Amino acid sequence: MFKLLIKSMLLIILLLGVSKMVAAENMKKFSDLEVHYIGLSTSILQPDIAKNYGIERSRYRGFVNISVLDSSKAGKPAVAVGISGTATNLLGQPMTLEFMEVKEGSAIYYIAQVKYPNDEFFRFNILINNNGKEHNLKFEQKFYVEQ
Repeated sequence: MFKLLIKSMLLIILLLGVSKMVAAENMKKFSDLEVHYIGLSTSILQPDIAKNYGIERSRYRGFVNISVLDSSKAGKPAVAVGISGTATNLLGQPMTLEFMEVKEGSAIYYIAQVKYPNDEFFRFNILINNNGKEHNLKFEQKFYVEQ
């Protein structure tokens, strides 16, 4: 099971053309759901891959990648969910996240972009709706302006 999860996360990184990983992948459990999340700079995406997904490559942009797995089923299949959220900087300025769903085979990923003028620390508040059951994912992430 764990190997399948690792393979899935590696698959999305490869599919997005990420040349290096700058943040560790994180996971939180909500009952039978495993929510995996990671924040990366868009500058590490290959230009053609970023274009295909409508992601702007910039040293002043990052993206959050979230996947939801059903840990109660064999193989922990991906789960399609409703997802929304905000990213709030240290000054308390919220930014509404616009998630796009990406399906690659049996994998499902939710990707949202964040803008920042300088190195920026964000508090993320993500609402995940799975068949009427709501779960609130909260995490913090610092994004750096790539040199």
